[in-house]
Amino acid sequence: MHERIAIIAITETGIALGHSLKSMIEADGFARCGLFSSRNSELVEPIESVPAFVQCSFGSFDAFVFIGSLGICVRSIAPVLQSKRRDPAVINCDESGRFVQSVLSGHAGGANALAERVARLLGAQSVLSTSSDVQGLWSLDILGREQGWGVEFTSPVEGESMTSAISAFVNHEPTTLLLDVRDALTDQLERTAPSFVMIAYRYEDVDFSTCQLLLAVTPHLINSPVQTVCYRPKVLCVGVGSERGIDPERFVCSITAELPAAGFSPLSIRSVGSVDFKLDEEAFISLADACGTTLKGFTPDQLESVGRVPNPSEVVFRKTGLHSVSEASAALLSGENRWVLEKRKVALDGIPEGQPRHYTFAVSLLRGAERRGRIAIIGAGPGDPELVTVRGRRYLEQADLILYAGSLVPEKLTHCSKPCALVRSSASMSLEEQFELMASFCRRGKFVVRLHTGDPSIYGAIQEQMAFFDAEGFEYEIVPGVSSFQAAAAVLQSQFTVPEKVQTIILTRGNGRTPVPDRERLSELARARATMCIYLSAEWSDEVQSELLRHYDPDTPVAVCYRLTWDDQQVWRGRLDGLSALVRQSGKSRTVLLVVGEAIGARGGRSKLYDPSFTHGFREGRGA
Repeated sequence: MHERIAIIAITETGIALGHSLKSMIEADGFARCGLFSSRNSELVEPIESVPAFVQCSFGSFDAFVFIGSLGICVRSIAPVLQSKRRDPAVINCDESGRFVQSVLSGHAGGANALAERVARLLGAQSVLSTSSDVQGLWSLDILGREQGWGVEFTSPVEGESMTSAISAFVNHEPTTLLLDVRDALTDQLERTAPSFVMIAYRYEDVDFSTCQLLLAVTPHLINSPVQTVCYRPKVLCVGVGSERGIDPERFVCSITAELPAAGFSPLSIRSVGSVDFKLDEEAFISLADACGTTLKGFTPDQLESVGRVPNPSEVVFRKTGLHSVSEASAALLSGENRWVLEKRKVALDGIPEGQPRHYTFAVSLLRGAERRGRIAIIGAGPGDPELVTVRGRRYLEQADLILYAGSLVPEKLTHCSKPCALVRSSASMSLEEQFELMASFCRRGKFVVRLHTGDPSIYGAIQEQMAFFDAEGFEYEIVPGVSSFQAAAAVLQSQFTVPEKVQTIILTRGNGRTPVPDRERLSELARARATMCIYLSAEWSDEVQSELLRHYDPDTPVAVCYRLTWDDQQVWRGRLDGLSALVRQSGKSRTVLLVVGEAIGARGGRSKLYDPSFTHGFREGRGA
């Protein structure tokens, strides 16, 4: 947000701090900085006086960082202040670097965020005085800005404004949050809603008898009887088609009027697309520019691949060989063969017959934005509940159904579930029974978590589940997890890649009840003498040892790891020529990972990355 920052130092001590801060900000890569002072120093750009510099340059910088007295800061900026929407961010830091205070444009100008970032760089205390920040409430005027949300304020009462809405919110007036679409931020808003905020998912469910402020995250136009802040998430995908050479200005005016007439806000347009031979159509380019996006073109084959559309055109097919342009483009942009607005045919007003004036458009909702049932396949990690990812934990807390692999995943991982969530182990269930349970929740618009051990992409048995979800049209995502091979490295206090010795990690399994291809037999993989992590193979440890010894040295370190990070974790170390005996000694055959390689316990070798003589993109080497 801040591309150019002016750091103004008042004293010699402030110059030293400012020089250090300038270096850290620029090394962080988030802004270019100038260091200014009226004192003589080779470290600064000289200025005649602070007030004079501020007066002539106040509109030239995105932010000002004063280092010194707060009084000097305030007196310097007071004569040039205009409005909260136009003034740059201003923060002040004492010359010892203990406190960083947001002074001006805390939200709209980003001073609060800048103060917190500078405080982190200096190890200082940020000082924020805006009411929402003090109370830990959402900042309504910038909510969704990083996600590109548009914002509109409406009120049936004359004189009310966004300022009125913010005042009502920080004073805890009864508020309803309407979420009729979803994304990562709406999920966060649900989790962090204050106690005085009610949540609704349909406009029809809002109780206006108890609501004095409505916060609506929606692409739909609504006519609310109370003051309303409408946030416009970028979820509408617009496909367009037209006669060649249609007037750009009239086209943009027309389509941005047609959308509201159909009940949608143009601020929610995410993407605009058409057939690729129309990518030079000025009208379409102008629409994409007006929406802050880039026109996307699709080949005829791509458009035809959409298949059946609601309103195919034989006329267009005879001219272009395409059954659909606008509806097919909207579907491809959104990732969904569904349309919230089917093809509309429009003729521009004021254009004589025979001149280019006809166009079509269709709208689809971005895949994942519709509030409907969904599934998350989550990697639970190796066993310790604290090793599930932040997103995985958050989804476990939100889920209506948690179906976990009970034979492999500790039950206590599910203890964070919300009240009334159904938590079931799949250990005794067939795949078909699992499908039936998950589908019953998904079809009712519920959120399902399928919890797998480790990372679901490694021996996770999720391929057949995804095939079922695809066939049923269920929305799903995969949340990666910490694998047991990573847990093994941590428990063994080893780096599995050693500079100039071992640069490869092989994840594999022995040839047991599930055969492996000949080219992937352990004896073949052993040729690399990489760090090898062998799953699901303790029962065949004799064969594993024999195959590995064809290429590894007999004294190669090995580890037999049982239930890594579980409460009853056990690890046995030894040599490769004693691997089978080590497994028999352990008495374990399930949930065992075998690790082989000279990287186990190695302490030799040094990375080039931090070698002072090694030059790379972030640091110049200082010689051998």
